[in-house]
Amino acid sequence: MSVIDDLVGLLVPIACGCILPIVAIWLGVRRKMNETNKRTEIVLAAIEKNPDMDIEELMKKITPKPLLLKEKLLKKLHWGCLTLLLGIGMLGGELYLKLSTNSSSPMGIAGIVLVAVGIACLTSYHVGKKMLAKEIEAEEQQLIARAESR
Repeated sequence: MSVIDDLVGLLVPIACGCILPIVAIWLGVRRKMNETNKRTEIVLAAIEKNPDMDIEELMKKITPKPLLLKEKLLKKLHWGCLTLLLGIGMLGGELYLKLSTNSSSPMGIAGIVLVAVGIACLTSYHVGKKMLAKEIEAEEQQLIARAESR
C-alpha cells in the first residue's frame, strides 16, 4: 500500500503544477479562438447577404467592449473574496478532520494556497484602487460625456 501512496503523493503535485496550468491555458486559448471564429462567421454571413454593408461598423458592434478599470478592480475584489473564503473553509475542514479522526489531508495545503491567493487579490484591489483613482474618475467622465452626446 505504501507504493501506491508514494505514487499518488508524486502524481498529485505533478498534476497540479504541470498539467492543470497547461489545461487552463489551452481552454482559454480555445475559448478566444471560438469567439473569433464566431465573429468571422457573422461577418461572412452579413457580407453574403448584403455586400454593400459597412464592415467596420459591424465589427464595432460585434466586438466585445474592453473592461473599464473599475470593472477590472471589482473583478479582483470578487475573486479575492471568493478564494479567501474558500481557503478559510478548506482550513476549517482540515482542522475538523484533524480533530475528529486525528488524520491529515492535503486540504490544509490547498486552503493555505487559496487564502494566500485571496489576500493577494484583495491587496491588489486596494492598491489598484488607490493608484488608479484619477484614471477611474477620467473614465467615468468620458462615459458621462458620451452618454450626454447621444
